[in-house]
Amino acid sequence: MADDAARTAPHAGAPLVVGVGASRGVPADEVLTLIGAALAGAGLDPAAVVELATVDARAAEPGIVAAAARLGVPLVGHPAAELAAVAVPHGSDAVLAAVGTRSVAEAAALARGGELVAPKRKSSPAGRAAMATCAIVRRPHLRPSADTGDGPPTRSEETMSIPTEVPHDLRHHGDAEVRDDGLRLTDLAVNVRTGTPPVWLRERIADSLTGLAAYPDGRAARAAVAARHALAPERVLLTAGAAEAFVLLARALTFRHSVVIHPQFTEPEAALRDAGHTVRRVLLRPEDGFRLDPSAVPDEADLVVVGNPTNPTSVLHPAALLAQLARPGRTLVVDEAFMDAVPGEREALAGRTDLPGLVVLRSLTKTWGLAGLRIGYVLAEPETVATLQRAQPLWPVSTPALVAALACMEPRALAEAEAAARRIAEDRAHLLAGLAEFDEVRAVDSAEGPFVLARIDGAARVRDHLRTLGFAARRGDTFPGLGPEWLRLAVRDRTTTNRFLQALDQALVLAGP
Repeated sequence: MADDAARTAPHAGAPLVVGVGASRGVPADEVLTLIGAALAGAGLDPAAVVELATVDARAAEPGIVAAAARLGVPLVGHPAAELAAVAVPHGSDAVLAAVGTRSVAEAAALARGGELVAPKRKSSPAGRAAMATCAIVRRPHLRPSADTGDGPPTRSEETMSIPTEVPHDLRHHGDAEVRDDGLRLTDLAVNVRTGTPPVWLRERIADSLTGLAAYPDGRAARAAVAARHALAPERVLLTAGAAEAFVLLARALTFRHSVVIHPQFTEPEAALRDAGHTVRRVLLRPEDGFRLDPSAVPDEADLVVVGNPTNPTSVLHPAALLAQLARPGRTLVVDEAFMDAVPGEREALAGRTDLPGLVVLRSLTKTWGLAGLRIGYVLAEPETVATLQRAQPLWPVSTPALVAALACMEPRALAEAEAAARRIAEDRAHLLAGLAEFDEVRAVDSAEGPFVLARIDGAARVRDHLRTLGFAARRGDTFPGLGPEWLRLAVRDRTTTNRFLQALDQALVLAGP
């Protein structure tokens, strides 16, 4: 009955704001369990939650901060004086005396208007008093509904629907972990293959410098990429890395309801937000192994972005499962930047022409060590490629980058990439086996990419100690859906991994319980 009511009520698809009140030291799991129970009890969609709200005095409470991070939504703190002026239906004199409002949860949820759809409720932990309360408000004005008009959205409609706060640093990337502090670190934070570019590729790039006086001509490289994937050249667009492709997609295509499946590379969402779009997040859960459930993606989504294998989880989604997301009227963007690090590139969608709206992104950065050169490409329907190309500046890819792309499509390069992928699989198994020896570490053991995601007790302290011991690891809390307890580790050769595991043992001891 609750589900039926939620579907038929006015603004049933509108975003939800969860107000949270809590005692100091509240565990994040208690907050999340409470929110889940409140949503289920009211027949509300967890994916519609767009904000957690509380009183300023609790906005830095670690358990609430972590809960917001794991939900992938902003945490907004309101001054106590502001909340005191909000009328609440289920207040308490004791709470009023303690914090100045009769209900933190209800007042925080209602602070910016909306309809109370789940009144205040308390958590119910076993064996001790409740430490958290929550209330839920439906706030339709946060974004336009699906039926606001027949035409494309206007820029003002898009802009007003953007949440004003995004809790994750979407522009933080692994290279920030290994620069600017003067330390000589073994890099486990960046997923570029070590020992690259190979000598033969460096020589090809160097030879291209004699032609810098001429404007770049991408026809040969475009044809080579097309041939490598058995596609017509008009289905290929060369770009200055995959990052440029995300910007082009965000600025050139027309869509109303964009969805990014997280945790994943944050540049797609950053590009969408920068272009003025609202972004809805679908969060894959660690308890499900971060595996994709196509039914979690809203039917109205007309742009869906997913990584495969996904950064940072390293999960490889089945191609058949991804194909279920494709449909007429929807653009399905699959980021395959790490697919060439998977032996046989199994589960790849590159080269498929039977799926409507499919856009596949590839990068040559990771396998070939070309992060500083910027070269990648888009595979899509000719109409989509033409639209994206019109949004590019003239000569977007340099001559050295075009020469590199052409070289990396050659048979010997493809054979070298496949051999490297098989070595990475062996080295990843060695890393996972080593991590399994630590009780404090729980790795995503279904990893298929050149990196591993691990949940580590006291990860922030462990990461700091690893730096002093000579290793840089990628923090996980900048990825929506992850919190500060996660680290991403690049796969390296066995000798490096053994040194890292010894350093991790020391770091765990130094970090303490």
